[in-house]
Amino acid sequence: MSGNQLDQKSKAWSALFSEPMSALVQRYTASVDFDQRLWRADIQGSLAHAGMLAAQGIIGAQDLADIQRGMAQITAEIESGAFQWKLELEDVHLNIEARLTQLVGDAGKRLHTGRSRNDQVATDVRLWLRGEIDALAGLLVDMQRALVEVAAKNTDTVMPGFTHLQVAQPVSFAHHLLAYVEMFARDAERLADVRKRVNRLPLGAAALAGTSYPLDREAVAAALGFDGVCENSLDAVSDRDFAIEFLAFASITMVHVSRMAEELVLWMSQNFGFIDLADRYCTGSSIMPQKRNPDVAELARGKSGRVVGHLMGLITLMKGQPLAYNKDNQEDKEPLFDTVDTLAATLRIMAEMVAGITVKPAAMEAAAKRGYATATDLADHLVKKGLPFRDAHEVVAHAVKLGLQKGVDLAELSLDELKALHPLVGDDAPQVLTLRGSLEARNVRGGTAPAQALAQIARHRARLA
Repeated sequence: MSGNQLDQKSKAWSALFSEPMSALVQRYTASVDFDQRLWRADIQGSLAHAGMLAAQGIIGAQDLADIQRGMAQITAEIESGAFQWKLELEDVHLNIEARLTQLVGDAGKRLHTGRSRNDQVATDVRLWLRGEIDALAGLLVDMQRALVEVAAKNTDTVMPGFTHLQVAQPVSFAHHLLAYVEMFARDAERLADVRKRVNRLPLGAAALAGTSYPLDREAVAAALGFDGVCENSLDAVSDRDFAIEFLAFASITMVHVSRMAEELVLWMSQNFGFIDLADRYCTGSSIMPQKRNPDVAELARGKSGRVVGHLMGLITLMKGQPLAYNKDNQEDKEPLFDTVDTLAATLRIMAEMVAGITVKPAAMEAAAKRGYATATDLADHLVKKGLPFRDAHEVVAHAVKLGLQKGVDLAELSLDELKALHPLVGDDAPQVLTLRGSLEARNVRGGTAPAQALAQIARHRARLA
């Protein structure tokens, strides 16, 4: 069958059928509108396959040269926008194969020897995703660096630490930001681990059972930079757990982004006033001229639901499929593509926005003082003097009640007032109750003391260099 005949008949299997596919079915089943983004991976995989076929003596040297020449022209056409994607050819694979056959004749028809679209598409998706993983790894580094550098300027900036969104204990702003660095560092570890399982070659599994041709799958894997081959042909063509695992990583990462975005929204509000976001990341109101809305942060928070939804969709897609390949798997690409696009754009813009925030230390410190954040420090002070913690807890409750009655912070109570609460209160109690005294006291690994924050920053800078 010539390339023109393949175009006219629309399908590589059309000789079996007595009537053409209906236009409705053609539109419903076609994927070329979205899977054409796999074109570079498709050509890369085809060239490696062709090189192996020639090395194994399955096709001739001239066929290989013709295929390489044709693929070079197709690459140029796609890059320039001159390539004509045809809906009737269904997907990226048949579009490229049909054009190759037009350009080089029989050599183009021989390219598909020893493979199926089933192992071809699985290979293309893995190749494409591997490249996107490497790009996302760089964006996660950028996000962590942005947070580390803001933290480095705020190791002595005191803010309230919260539990249940109630003031709990003082922390440094650096310590708070570094918590997100740890989250994104774990995300990067997960991504690196996902890459190992993505980087396995399905090509050579053919439709489902392998092939009778003497393929050298290991040579193709090496040519494409895969770590190894998929060891079972049924599994190679039918499972998408590598994509599910990637979406799980992306969902967890977006949850971390969403939590940070939520805090940026809160901190920027007038009720907190801890930070300002640059105008370029905010929008105004169509009716209220005084408004500066943190739309970027809000949208990042919202897009987390979109990514988590893609994960649920792909898990559901796979759960009822018998082995081996089923057409259902065509539905894996749009959620995967959209997740990559969404995550990449979100990480990029959030890193830029975080790097440009304006911190308001006075507002943070004032908020910490409003919530009796050093109450636990007074309890610890009494415990160190020999009082059991539960008894110390009760004493401090009375101290807080006194502060509330007088409208003052614990640090503003006089030494005599504190000593009246319990005879074990020492002369150093007032210093213990200051915000900075509280920070300095937590000089344990992982704690909020400025010295510990500086140690964390140094460790992260070395790791991210």
